[in-house]
Amino acid sequence: MNDHTTETPREGQTRRSFLAKTAALGTAALLTTGAAGRADTKKKDIPKAGPRPSLGDGETIRMGIIGVGGMGSAHAQAFMSIAEQGKEKVQIVALSDVNDYKLDQVSPTIKARHEEEGRPPAKSNKQACEDRQGNTVDTYRNYHDLLARDDIHGVLIAAPEHWHGTMARDAIAAGKDVYVEKPMTLRLDDALHLREVVLANPQTIFQVGTQYMMYPKYHEAKKLIAEGGIGKPVSSQTGYCRNSLHGEWLYYFVDPAWKPGVNLDWEAWCGPVGTARWDPEVYARWRRYRKWSTGIIGDLLVHQMTPLMMALDMGWPTRVVASGGHYVDKAMENHDQVNINIEFEGEHTMVIAGSTCNSTAPEPMIRGREANLYLSSRHVELRPEATFAEDIDPRTIQCPDIGDPQDQLRLNWLSCIRSRKPAVSGIDLASKMMVTVHLATRSLWEGGAFEFDPATLTTSHI
Repeated sequence: MNDHTTETPREGQTRRSFLAKTAALGTAALLTTGAAGRADTKKKDIPKAGPRPSLGDGETIRMGIIGVGGMGSAHAQAFMSIAEQGKEKVQIVALSDVNDYKLDQVSPTIKARHEEEGRPPAKSNKQACEDRQGNTVDTYRNYHDLLARDDIHGVLIAAPEHWHGTMARDAIAAGKDVYVEKPMTLRLDDALHLREVVLANPQTIFQVGTQYMMYPKYHEAKKLIAEGGIGKPVSSQTGYCRNSLHGEWLYYFVDPAWKPGVNLDWEAWCGPVGTARWDPEVYARWRRYRKWSTGIIGDLLVHQMTPLMMALDMGWPTRVVASGGHYVDKAMENHDQVNINIEFEGEHTMVIAGSTCNSTAPEPMIRGREANLYLSSRHVELRPEATFAEDIDPRTIQCPDIGDPQDQLRLNWLSCIRSRKPAVSGIDLASKMMVTVHLATRSLWEGGAFEFDPATLTTSHI
């Protein structure tokens, strides 16, 4: 068994029953936010952002990327495309990762595969960026060395989620604008600490990578709701569901060439979570393991929940209950089916479905006292409730096709670095999202419902 737990199954004990038992024993250490259920941010440092490098009109934005695995390297290619298409003047100047094969070297496994398939020789991320941009790109095993540079305007963090909070706080302290991948953090205490850091440094541009925030339909829905167009919004629904032949996240390659202490710093990768025995499955496919990820909830569902929460503007989640199981992918530790019920300060209930074993998701919609909003296309369709059909006409608000929402989110971050206006997917919404992620995760592993008190930032198990 992989070293993501401190026990091993006894003879005759199934993996599923073993996980049920160890969940009760280990969840508190992994998920709780202190003895009283509170994130004790008062005892943690709230750094003041260092000086920011100047950026003149028309000057190229210089950026670094921390974590250049699958997501980080995809971001690198996307930002270079943005520059090539003339959408923004941006240049990648630095990369950081704990794995040499993701920085300035190419794995012999990958080299051999390219040769066997008759493909062009593989390039390292450093070489790929330098060849495409025509500039020197420096690489760092230790991300602090990247942050120490005084010529970098913004940093994109695409490391595994257990590093997000620490790296984002360090980047802010170093005077860098930040784009951090979702979920904003792994645990709630880390999220609330990062929230204090961002709020204490309002001059920092801070963006979380929830790209569906860029779809115009959610912003149009927000306007309709604010104008009273559907009456009191009483409930909503959405989901993120997909399916695969062999199991979710198994497409991440496990390279036999990885050697801790030789070409990879495993202890640095483990970082804030603590030392664990080397496990290439965990290193490559950490989203499948509860010590390192919240699985479906943090990696997939945040995409759909975040813009819906923005449109509703119902305040903080105050009560969350979740259920689910390991119905098909028995080898995955995190759940392959999740259902969540969320209640908000503003007296609203959201129902969420997530799955990695069935791709049919519920239709995104918002139910109001007087009318309903349907959001399954790129447009917003308003249909009145029968009781109010004589007073409200059905209508469709046409929304433009914006193309790739992730590119639009990247462009929003770059634009805000220039204008110093707040980014569209900022700290307030991300903090509320992390309350949902955290409480739903605890509900799945511990059972029962969890409450959150926005006044005291405390959680309780009910």
